[in-house]
Amino acid sequence: MFPGQGSQYPGMGKSHYENYAQAREMIDQANETLGFDLKNAMFNGSEEELKQTAVTQPAIFTISAALYKVAAAHSPELWKRAAFAAGHSLGEYSALFAAGAFDFQTGLKLVKYRGEFISEACKDHPGTMAAILGIDREALENLCAECRTGGEVCQMVNFNCPGQIVVAGSQKAIGELVQKASLVSGAKAIALSVSGAFHSSLVSDAALRMKEALEKATIVDTRIPVITNCDARPTSKAHEIRQKLFAQIDHPVLWESSIRHALDQGIDTFVEIGPGRVLTGLMRKIDRKMKSLNIDDADSMAKALAELGQVQSSAQI
Repeated sequence: MFPGQGSQYPGMGKSHYENYAQAREMIDQANETLGFDLKNAMFNGSEEELKQTAVTQPAIFTISAALYKVAAAHSPELWKRAAFAAGHSLGEYSALFAAGAFDFQTGLKLVKYRGEFISEACKDHPGTMAAILGIDREALENLCAECRTGGEVCQMVNFNCPGQIVVAGSQKAIGELVQKASLVSGAKAIALSVSGAFHSSLVSDAALRMKEALEKATIVDTRIPVITNCDARPTSKAHEIRQKLFAQIDHPVLWESSIRHALDQGIDTFVEIGPGRVLTGLMRKIDRKMKSLNIDDADSMAKALAELGQVQSSAQI
């Protein structure tokens, strides 16, 4: 499992950069490809700088890809045992990289475009997001409908885990929804500190621009299926990957359904690879019985691989 925007934190990836040559090479390569000092933003930047979409997205992709490559080099058998990959929103690009859909350079450029296109769409069509806890899907949709009067946008966009749905839309509509939701018994509404209404119709312009970039990119069939955000179904064919990456920008993230599909296939161990522990936390809310590990830095990687029984000596990685 690979996390998306919101999992970033200052200093992420630094321990891997300092300890593993392969991670250093990938992070330095990202700096050259992007044309700005991504490494400095990750290691020394403020939370405010890191949450800028055009910085956050390539940063999380780069760190997630580097963490995966180092973990896979330490434990070559680990990836051979994996049945599926999945990524939350932006993390879908990391999952596809790990599954072999494209190389690091291609993925980085696509993520760079994605961040830029979404940033520009958010400037043209300002909006925001909120997490709603303790309201079921049907009831929340009714509240969203009440807040769409006058042409305002108010949509459910992330179905993360039982009892947690993220909404996105115009500032006015989401502000009204937060007020309404906070009055529901047992519910809680949390305004999110984001730069736009991701996965809503307000970023449809970004999806159209991304479609062109995806058509030009070299994408191949994956080694293992990737359970994709827009439909929670496994995908391995290159032409389907292009279509689904285009669709995911302005369609909801069906994360809980994606995990439940994996569970239905008999999966009992989930490994989150990337900054933070957001997906590990969601996994526990979806099914606490399943083993859920995370790889975020050198220490957590050693712990996770030891628990999986797949550690090998590789000091030069």
